Amino acid sequence: MDFNSYFSEVGILHRDLKVGVVSSVNASGVKVNLAHSGNTSGAYLSGSRYGRGEVGELLLIEGQQSIVLGKLIDVSLPDRDRTELTQDFDGIKSLDSIGYVQLLGSIDVNSLKLQAGISYYPRLGDRVYSAPSEFIASLPKLLNSGVDSKEDLICLNLGEATGGVGSKVSVTPEKLFGRHCAILGSTGGGKSWTTTKIVEECLRFSNAKVIVIDPTGEYRSVVGKFVEHCHLGSPINLSTGSMEVSIPPEDFNESDFIALFEPSGKVQGPKLREAIKSLRLVKLAPSKFPDGYVKKIGQSQVDYNEAMRLDGNNAKVDDPSLPFDVSMLNKQIVEECYFPGDRPGYWGSKNGNELTYCSSLFTRILNVTNSAAFKSVFSPSSGACRFGDSLDRFIQGDGRVFRVCLSDLSYQFGAREVIANVIGRKLMQKARALDFMNKPVLVVVDEAHNFLGKQVGSEDHYARLDAFEIIAKEGRKYGLNICLATQRPRDITEGVLSQMGTLLVHRLTNDKDRDLVERACGEIDRSAAAFLPNLKQGEVVLVGVDFPIPMTIQMDKPQNPPMSDGPSFQDLWRHSSENSGDDAEEQNSSLGDVSFL
Repeated sequence: MDFNSYFSEVGILHRDLKVGVVSSVNASGVKVNLAHSGNTSGAYLSGSRYGRGEVGELLLIEGQQSIVLGKLIDVSLPDRDRTELTQDFDGIKSLDSIGYVQLLGSIDVNSLKLQAGISYYPRLGDRVYSAPSEFIASLPKLLNSGVDSKEDLICLNLGEATGGVGSKVSVTPEKLFGRHCAILGSTGGGKSWTTTKIVEECLRFSNAKVIVIDPTGEYRSVVGKFVEHCHLGSPINLSTGSMEVSIPPEDFNESDFIALFEPSGKVQGPKLREAIKSLRLVKLAPSKFPDGYVKKIGQSQVDYNEAMRLDGNNAKVDDPSLPFDVSMLNKQIVEECYFPGDRPGYWGSKNGNELTYCSSLFTRILNVTNSAAFKSVFSPSSGACRFGDSLDRFIQGDGRVFRVCLSDLSYQFGAREVIANVIGRKLMQKARALDFMNKPVLVVVDEAHNFLGKQVGSEDHYARLDAFEIIAKEGRKYGLNICLATQRPRDITEGVLSQMGTLLVHRLTNDKDRDLVERACGEIDRSAAAFLPNLKQGEVVLVGVDFPIPMTIQMDKPQNPPMSDGPSFQDLWRHSSENSGDDAEEQNSSLGDVSFL
């Protein structure tokens, strides 16, 4: 039976699902006399289990003008009836319990369209029913347009509505990604599986363009005809067909280099900036400087001044994004250490004191540029393709998922954070150039807490890594949407999290994480957040601007689960103990017979 025919023939208020009547009403909720709370178990109808008075259950309150949707958040007994409960309690139909129902929204009785807010409050004596599992699974559609919608919508299949058997939940890409998305959850809650499931669902559509920033390599399991893999450096685990890419220094801007090289004092900073400016001029007028850098100490300024006047170079050299040859940086800094010229039109002689002050800067530049952490930037292998070229081919080609593996990047010198930020800035530049307007791009950032709200460099010279924050704030209007996945929401700024229109929240055990989610998302309140620590593995609460009614879903298992499991102690330690000899057996026997499984 399809969506429309079910509700037209069966309806959503089923007499066998009645749980009680309204006994008290206030602005935020109602109290209900529960008729079946004395039963020792729930009931089954059409293959679905209904608690008929269990905490967390969605309920429907029959009204005169509309139907009210609510959630049972508390069940209690009046003091006079508590003696009815004994150690050998086996159920009693006359148990007079009270349930408190939080009011979530109103349902139009004709179209069944669901909206947040209460159109008409229930009255005393109104009957209360368990919400059918088919209705729960249809909440995303009912929030959109009700049962009268005839549109053949493209939808992503997420999983099964909690409490319903075979009640599959599907959501349109506009609702899920249109105002950005965040997948939150503690370790072991199923966050990586949810991310993989969403990526696999996107793969079903020919015009989908998804870029996955994979810092750990766990999504290398996502394979298929339309999946492309690339990597930076030399990861231990490579996906079949993965190509090596490089991030050329030209993709960095001035603030990146200053933060990486960390100039100190009042001499190093100005000398580094002046050297970068001179090397930009070399890039703009290479014929004037055949050695690849500007020779200044004791030299004439004629060629330098002429190069500055060419094609408005005087203004161009101050552009922080203009590329230059980093390999010549130390030579150019040496040339910047000169005394004021005593001859007009000439630079002065070498200033030994300034050279001495810059000696530590020379060392830091060499350490960074020769570091293995930045091999993919300053010394990539000959077969590595530029990331920008690979990205262009993906956008213009038939590929649907483009995974970027960062697992080989070290945290030394902030390499992983800086390079990820460069990738984010590259995406935003292309978005502003309107490259994505006809091919919307979704960028999925796993372990997002490592890349947002960070800064690198010393206290005096630092760079904020804000590329993905800018995407969250501006990218949507350019066809660039972001999906953040993190186990530490508290490490992401509240301003960024508030930009996420849709949240998929797994189990959150940290109270600071729950408080942040509650403040950032106006559609989830404290009573709804109280359920988050008790979610099962793989269970997620869907909430957001387009989902003002929090909905609990058991996510489907992805076809190719992520490789996020740690080593098996049972297998590895058992193999080790079998080869350890009799000494280990004697030692184990001395521990006694007590064991904890």
